[in-house]
Amino acid sequence: MAKKLTKKRKAVEGKVDADKLYSLNEAMTLVKEVNTAKFDASVDVHVRLGIDPRKADQALRGTVSLPHGTGKTKSVLVFCTPDKVDEAKAAGADHVGLEEYIQKVSDGWMDIDVIIATPNVMAQLGKVARILGPRGLMPNPKTGTVTNDIASAVQEVKKGKIAFRVDKFGIIHASVGRVSFSPEQLTDNANELVSTLVKMKPSSAKGVYMKTLSVASTMSPGISVDPKSIKA
Repeated sequence: MAKKLTKKRKAVEGKVDADKLYSLNEAMTLVKEVNTAKFDASVDVHVRLGIDPRKADQALRGTVSLPHGTGKTKSVLVFCTPDKVDEAKAAGADHVGLEEYIQKVSDGWMDIDVIIATPNVMAQLGKVARILGPRGLMPNPKTGTVTNDIASAVQEVKKGKIAFRVDKFGIIHASVGRVSFSPEQLTDNANELVSTLVKMKPSSAKGVYMKTLSVASTMSPGISVDPKSIKA
């Protein structure tokens, strides 16, 4: 049985032309207008790339620092030895330690958004790899979350650095802000993400690289964007 649309949802659906490709700035203006959430919803970008994620060199993953941040303060856990504890705390890490937090994660604790670790403790994290991996929380050198420069890594996350990875369908999903952001701020953040993806294009990828792009808030219809409108 088809889900019945509310009056509010019907009204906003009518504002979005499903057959139109909007410019990025138009889409970001519209996504604010058609958001039906009563909270400060996330604004997400979905990019379908012309790549084959089954090939190792095309399984894209990386990070990008959004110029206007994400609008959300992320909770950061740092796994490190005692000599790095003060550095991590001074940089703004919410939780710092090793064995006690490995045990907490093993017991089901997951009140964290990002985990950063120093290289010398990675072997010990093998105990919780099966828990952290599926949730996208396992520290990885490719995303800058395995490093000896703990202070910089924590500060970048707090300022708005996000990690992304392509899914099995060749799509990148990433949050680029909140509906409370201005259209210009959302556009700047999305441009930064797409520019990063363009720079990361695998040399083995053939044909059209950026196939489709859409934006949507947590509770809004998707809005198709013309990839040519991106300043990348």
